[in-house]
Amino acid sequence: MEEKLKQQPSNCIKVVLFGPESTGKTTLSKQLARHYNSVWAPEYAREYLQEKWNNERKTCEAKDLLPIAIGQMKLENTLAKKTDSVLICDTDLLETKVYSETYYSGICDPLLEKYALENTYDIYFLTYIDTPWEADDLRDKPEERLGMFQSFQDTLIKYDRPYVLLKGDKKTRLEMAAKHIDELLNRKK
Repeated sequence: MEEKLKQQPSNCIKVVLFGPESTGKTTLSKQLARHYNSVWAPEYAREYLQEKWNNERKTCEAKDLLPIAIGQMKLENTLAKKTDSVLICDTDLLETKVYSETYYSGICDPLLEKYALENTYDIYFLTYIDTPWEADDLRDKPEERLGMFQSFQDTLIKYDRPYVLLKGDKKTRLEMAAKHIDELLNRKK
């Protein structure tokens, strides 16, 4: 199982959209992939949990987190082989760790935590809560957005991850993210 959670080596720059739900991560991921004519790894948890909701009318449980993490890494590792420029990741295992600790009384599966901390990315874009909340089958706790945001930011600081805070409208966020990705791409040359 450990091999399934491990990030495989690649030649691309890896970017993570990171932050609470309904803060524009998926929208920006798609925009950045189009901007760079590259690929993006969608959030596997959305597909997994939507199917669970549709079939069982159940929400996420602690036992779902390892299968979600394995699915996310399978997606990321597969897509990283398809680009030499930039891979846009709609989430990563560190985000899954934050949700695990927030929703399950500070607990995170040791295996998930190990790879959440070992897997590395070139930059994180922390999305702020200044976007309108959009309800769906999976999202909850709109009144706790600020607390969730703080948990995400605290995690990036605690584990010394390189990050940029993104605020503002879609255009502003795209321009800011692209500026930082361009800098990384120029350094790579």
